[in-house]
Order: sequence, then C-alpha cells, then structure tokens
Amino acid sequence: MPLNKAGDFALCGGDAARALAYYGRAIDAFLEDEQREAARGVANKLIRVHPEAVRTLCTLLWLDLGARHMATALLHLRDYIEAVIRVEMQDLAGEQLFEMARISPQREFLEAVADGLDALDRADQAREVRGWTASDGSPDVIEAPDVLATACPQAATRTNSPRT
Repeated sequence: MPLNKAGDFALCGGDAARALAYYGRAIDAFLEDEQREAARGVANKLIRVHPEAVRTLCTLLWLDLGARHMATALLHLRDYIEAVIRVEMQDLAGEQLFEMARISPQREFLEAVADGLDALDRADQAREVRGWTASDGSPDVIEAPDVLATACPQAATRTNSPRT
C-alpha cells in the first residue's frame, strides 16, 4: 500500500518515471503477498500511465490466466503482443507466451497464443501450441483452478526483466 501511494504522489507531482518505479515495486510486493487483485489494480494503473509497459502487461496476462478471465486475457494478450513488437522484445515475450500456453487449459487461449507466437516469428512454438489445441492441452496443462490460480502469479514474479 505505501508503494502504491508513493506512486500516486509522484504521479500527482509530475514525476511519471518515479511513479512507474513505485507502482512496479507495489505490484511485486502485492504478488509476493498473494494479493492478486491488488496487484491487478496497480498494474492497470501503471498501464494507464505507460501503455507500453511490457512486463506489466505480461503480469496482467498471467493474472488473467490464473483467474480464468478469458475475455480480459485475450485483450491483454493482444495489447502485450503489440507492445512487445513496438519495443522489440519478441524473444522474452515468446518464452512467456509459450509458458502460458504450456499450462493453460483453455483452448481459445491456446489458439490466440499460437497466433501471437506467429506474429512474433516463433513458428515452431506456434505449431506446437496448435498441436495442444487439437489434444487435451500440453503434457503440463494445469486443470485444477486453485493450482492454476497459484502457479500463474508465481510465474509472473519469476521474470527478472525490469518492469517496463
């Protein structure tokens, strides 16, 4: 909460860069404390300030996947891919998307990820994900909602790229 407030104060003071840093730290703290919805709220606030925040878009996507919010996940997937292409971070994003597809039980999401991987020039991974849509998912698919809800935020915190 203090990091979120510090971000708000920095933003009100006209220091967007400092606000982004505080918001990023707040997201990480909320995720570590398993406060997923608080993390989501701050992440959405950060995206409003900086729409090209690739890591934050990825975090939102992980949170959507874990909460099984498919409509929102598909929107965030589109935004994530567009931002990644603009800032040329295709390799990092490709790995994240492939990891999401590996554990996702939703066929619609897998199809969208495969299309996203194609857009990132990751044809081999896209082909593998499409194969999972034709079966019951990857060998590592997580069907249990509570396990998925825990695994996704943990995956979001594992990335060690800067929150931008």
